[in-house]
Amino acid sequence: MLIGFSVQSQPRLKGGLERFVMENKVYPPYSLQNCIQGVVNIEFKLNHKGEISYSAIRSGIGTDLDQEALRLIRLSSGKWEVPAGHDTSVVIIAPLVFELTGFGCEGKSRAEIQQAIVNYKSTEGLTDVIINFYKNKASTAFKPEDEARFSRLKEELGYNEKYFQERLEDGKRKLKQKDLQGACEDFKFVKNMGSNLADDLIAQYCP
Repeated sequence: MLIGFSVQSQPRLKGGLERFVMENKVYPPYSLQNCIQGVVNIEFKLNHKGEISYSAIRSGIGTDLDQEALRLIRLSSGKWEVPAGHDTSVVIIAPLVFELTGFGCEGKSRAEIQQAIVNYKSTEGLTDVIINFYKNKASTAFKPEDEARFSRLKEELGYNEKYFQERLEDGKRKLKQKDLQGACEDFKFVKNMGSNLADDLIAQYCP
């Protein structure tokens, strides 16, 4: 149910928003590993063709679930049925629900999950520092010990080969959804973390 509309006047996603999310979501690795669930509210605007003309996170959880919710709304562009006379300047708010069952999350305490959310927020800055190092590595003089330091930091943050393989698989699933932008974001993240695992996929799909 969209927020701020009566049942009669609200735009409708073909098949329903809940079903669309269930069929197309790619549960992001950090939130999956840490049993993070919840509701992300995305705000967006629709033109008369049912295409997304603007989208942003209105309120989120503070982890990679927020970006997945935003990706799903963008993926729905062109699939909305818009009532006659719809005001294209109106901001629509859609709650996207993320739930996990069968992943062993029953044993996770609320405190553990909350701490994982805090940890995610605190590591975002460090992730940006690592990406910046590898993006500029070829054009900037650096010492061998610099790369060793960043390699240790990656390991501490859980950015290892297993994690990169999971990101690549996520990207491949997005390719099947025809979400080239989302797929290339995953592939380029792996590359920008100093790994060559995504090089062939980037050459093939990401100009």
